[in-house]
Amino acid sequence: MNYGSDEHKERFCRQFIDTHQRFRPADLPWPELDAAELARMRAVPFWQEVLHTEKRAGAIVAAFAETVRDPLVREAVELQGVEESRHAELLGVMIERYGLPAEEQPIEPLGADPYLAFADFGYGECLDSFLGFGVFQIARQARFLPEALFQIFDRLMLEETRHIVFFVNWMAWQKSLRGQGAAWLRGMTSLYYYARAIGRLVGTVRRGRKENDGKDFSATQASIFLEGFTLRRLVEACCAENRRRMAAFHGDLLRPRLLPALGGVALSGMRLFGRGAVGKEPA
Repeated sequence: MNYGSDEHKERFCRQFIDTHQRFRPADLPWPELDAAELARMRAVPFWQEVLHTEKRAGAIVAAFAETVRDPLVREAVELQGVEESRHAELLGVMIERYGLPAEEQPIEPLGADPYLAFADFGYGECLDSFLGFGVFQIARQARFLPEALFQIFDRLMLEETRHIVFFVNWMAWQKSLRGQGAAWLRGMTSLYYYARAIGRLVGTVRRGRKENDGKDFSATQASIFLEGFTLRRLVEACCAENRRRMAAFHGDLLRPRLLPALGGVALSGMRLFGRGAVGKEPA
């Protein structure tokens, strides 16, 4: 594939547009939860943060779409904005249905540069999705919530995967049009934006710990989720789920490569030195 060509643009845009699914969050098969399941969901401390993030994501993508001149790319970006806003709607339905702890928060100003906001958001989504793949799989295996809920969350995971594949191909396409399509330049760009994304993630974690102190979740519910948990298990799950989900896309399309590569290096080191536990490695 000649990245930056019309063929490339047609491929990644059409793949994204043609795989869009139509559904209303309120019409999904939301399960009834028993008291223990409700307690686990309500003890998770980050529903408000996730809701706010999705609302802001929809606003960022919609603002950037207005600046896109290419009609096909603009159609795809506008559709991503619709999906991001629908994620927020889905979370809102879930929060109301199960009485989860979250309050509406105003969206902070997006900044004067829609391109920078969209690029920051895209690389942040790549990072969040890679980590989320592993956490989602571990939580599913631990049956932290009913399978019916995981099937609903799977819709979000599929859309997030489509978003990041679209994003990395869009980034390569527009960089090539600017004469910056060399692999090493794309790699340097990725490092720059991933560093920014990691900084924001660390800030979010610190803010969440300060606001919630982790007391409710860690004291009452985390044991079922963290039983047998090790850092190695998390990285293995992230890498395996990333491979599985990315295999669904056309072979000519780019996928995020830096994070899976770093994950593979980390796993090699853990296997070599026999490490990876949070706390003490099981015998």
